[in-house]
Amino acid sequence: MPAIQRINPCLWFDDQAEEAAKFYTGIFRNSHIDTVSRYSKAGFEVHHRPAGAVAVVAFRLDGLPFTALNGGPQFKFTEAISLQVMCKDQDEIDYYWAKLGAGGDPKAQACGWLKDKYGLSWQIVPDNMDELASPDDQAAADRVMLAMLPMKRIDKAALDRAHAGK
Repeated sequence: MPAIQRINPCLWFDDQAEEAAKFYTGIFRNSHIDTVSRYSKAGFEVHHRPAGAVAVVAFRLDGLPFTALNGGPQFKFTEAISLQVMCKDQDEIDYYWAKLGAGGDPKAQACGWLKDKYGLSWQIVPDNMDELASPDDQAAADRVMLAMLPMKRIDKAALDRAHAGK
């Protein structure tokens, strides 16, 4: 029996949980929808959803568990939380940037951050970002920061050059 991950993100949607789960699982490999639970008549006076409407979608992105909940319009995503996608090369950065950014707000793009069409914030960054911004070499980290600040989509080669002082 596989181990259960103790902590997984639950993403609150108005009524787009299944649509969003399909969107995300179509982008990341090793991803799929596990289950779709539906509202029943029980609790209607609280949830106000018709019996049969999608309530919760359990899905996996690159093998990691997520939950999408159709909870209503009370809550919206903010930049206070984002999901990081660590990318090995520029091709991966470009792929995830294009796929996750499709239909999102272009005004909400800065320094590798974007908002998808559901309002969820993502960081599409090189997998060596910790090294590039390491306080062990503050001068290199400062050069990387100055190179990154005007970027929307990350240019990995430009960050590597800035880190190297070129």
